[in-house]
Amino acid sequence: MSSIEIVRADLDRVEHQTAIIEMIDAYSRDPMGDERPLPEDVKQRLIPGLRNHPTTIVFLAFDGARPVGIAMCFLGFSSFYARPLINIHDLSVIRDYRGKGLGRQLLAEVAGHGRQLGCCKLTLETQEYNTAQHLYRSVGFARDVHTPEAGGAIFMTMKL
Repeated sequence: MSSIEIVRADLDRVEHQTAIIEMIDAYSRDPMGDERPLPEDVKQRLIPGLRNHPTTIVFLAFDGARPVGIAMCFLGFSSFYARPLINIHDLSVIRDYRGKGLGRQLLAEVAGHGRQLGCCKLTLETQEYNTAQHLYRSVGFARDVHTPEAGGAIFMTMKL
């Protein structure tokens, strides 16, 4: 692995737009994604949607000009702490770069940015059998438990 550069994406830069679409498409094709390419209409809507979403934060990892990792995040708010938080919605590293510390570097960038913003925490969701869970735990992520009586947090969705 040569010199990796991690940058905060500028959604006005065409090369960053292209990298975001490429990385999310690669993630979608992965077994931890949908195991299929992003539909063309999603590719067309992705950047305009991110630009219109006021809390979008994206970090990209590049090996030279090649995008090799992404952390797609959104700023949220914790009502229990009355402070902002960052939700890591998508974290992905292309297959040939996995296991080399790139995911850890991306998480460190997100955490540093969160500290600068005065965030109280980072959140993420993961698939039950995602092998990256060892990485998440090693940097300090844990299943969220407010009180033992309530049990641990469970991420749920309702499609509309």
